[in-house]
This record gives sequence, C-alpha cells and structure tokens, in this order.
Amino acid sequence: MTLDHSVVSLHGRDVAYVSGGDGPPLLLIHGIGGDWRTWEPVLEGLAQRHRVVAVDMPGHGGSSKAAGDYSLGALASALRDLCGALGIDRATLVGHSLGGGVAMQFSYQFPERCERLVLVSSGGLGPDVGLALRLATFPGSAMVLSVAAPAARSLINVASVAGRRLRLRPAPDAEFYARTFAALADPDTRAAFLGTLRGVVGTRGQLVDARDRLYLAQHMPTLIIWGERDAMLPVRHGQAAHEAMPGSVLEIFQDAGHLPQLDEPGRFVAVVEEFMATTEPSTHSNERWIELLRSHGEAVAG
Repeated sequence: MTLDHSVVSLHGRDVAYVSGGDGPPLLLIHGIGGDWRTWEPVLEGLAQRHRVVAVDMPGHGGSSKAAGDYSLGALASALRDLCGALGIDRATLVGHSLGGGVAMQFSYQFPERCERLVLVSSGGLGPDVGLALRLATFPGSAMVLSVAAPAARSLINVASVAGRRLRLRPAPDAEFYARTFAALADPDTRAAFLGTLRGVVGTRGQLVDARDRLYLAQHMPTLIIWGERDAMLPVRHGQAAHEAMPGSVLEIFQDAGHLPQLDEPGRFVAVVEEFMATTEPSTHSNERWIELLRSHGEAVAG
C-alpha cells in the first residue's frame, strides 16, 4: 500500500502529514519530539480498513517550527483545522504520550468531531514523568542540548553506518529515542521541543492533568494501551484512568515499553481493529454534556 507524504498550509504555516487507506478516519498524533514515524510499523495494517492520517504536529517533523503557541489547546485547534482542510468531519483520535494529552484536549474542545479515543502511554493522567524530560525543563537546558545534541547526532551516524555493515538493527524504541535526540541539534527544532515540553512538564513532573475531567468521557468509547515496562510514564496512570472512565478498555502489553506500537506492532493493530469493530462512534449531545457538568458539580458540592 502506498502512503502519501503531503504538506498543507494552515494560517501561513506548513503542517506535514502521511495518509493512506479508505474507511472511517483515524487521526494519529505522536508524542513530544516525535513525528509520523512514531506510527510507521502500524500504518499499513491500520490503513487496510481505515483512512489513516499521521500528522507531524506543529514544531515537529516536517511541520513549521516557528515561534508560537505550543499549548495543548493550540495543538488541538491545529488538528481541528487540519481535519477541516482534509474534509474530515469526524475521526477516531489515536494519541501517543503528549499526543494522548492532545487527543483528550481535542475531545474536550471539539467533542462533536471526535468519534473515539485511543490513548497510548498517554500524558496528562498523573504527575509522574521520566527524569530526562524533567531535567530538560531546567534553566540552561537549551544550552546543554545545543552542545550535546550535535555530538550525539555524529555518534549516532557513526553507529548507524557500523550497524549496517554488521547487519545489526537497533531496537525500535532505541532507534526512536536516538533520532529524537539527534534532531535537537537543529536550533528551531530544539526551541519548539522546549517550548512544547515546558507547557506540560515542570521540574517536579507533569503540569497538565486531565483526571478531573475524565467523567466527561462517559459516552466516548475509549481504548487505553500501555506498556508494562514504560519508564517514561508509569502503567499505573493507565490503570487509574481506566478505573475513572467507566466503559473504557485497557490493554497492557507486558513486554513493551513507552512505545507499544513499535514494540508489538502486530498486536497493536489487532487491538485497535477489535476496538473499532466492537464500538459505535460517539454522538455528541449538548444536553447530555450540560447534565454531566451539573451532576458532577452537585456531587462535589454535596
């Protein structure tokens, strides 16, 4: 199957994406420092029954990295506008790490445009986060990265050449992290990375927490996928979110880390396909939304 690499201009800025397939739309949203390749091993499998769109979020990959607003709300709005430009009225959102937080924000801001949620090792579900990301929020981290990233890129290039000659292939997650860190050698990429990171993570952990609004997803079909060995965002975040979201489905990949779609792509596709086949798209109701808000407010007041 052929996947198309395209760029659309939104508000004067380029947004890159990869698309393919036909059927109910799946909008795939990567995590911080990633790009569409976060989903590369699962794209063809998902595109057998769906129209897949794997976006490079603003500030990432092939999209524009100009100074601007990289908050969750701004990123969700950019995705809404991308869907509009592509003629997608409603979609199932599949978000990894930061992308999970963006997906939840999208469903909160634009519930009428979200059919389902698939949260993969999602951010925004608890305070804990890997030490590396917390350290990157400290003052002076930009200077450290400006020195370390170019050196790392050179080392990674040497290791890549040696690996090809020896016919060795790195683990998928190691390849992802190496590519992410090496990309920070570019000043614009580095600035966008830090701008995005500091909006959601501080020295003590995650700053953005969606747990107080999970009750609003009561009528939103939700699949939560997590790697048991996730060292970036602990699996207990996913377990707690599942308990707080009645009707949600939890799938824990015992042998996977922070990127279960890379560690076990076949199982990932199968789990998502089963979820899509066994759930109906959400239908938004303003009356039901208002009732949820009022009933939760009354419960808290009481």
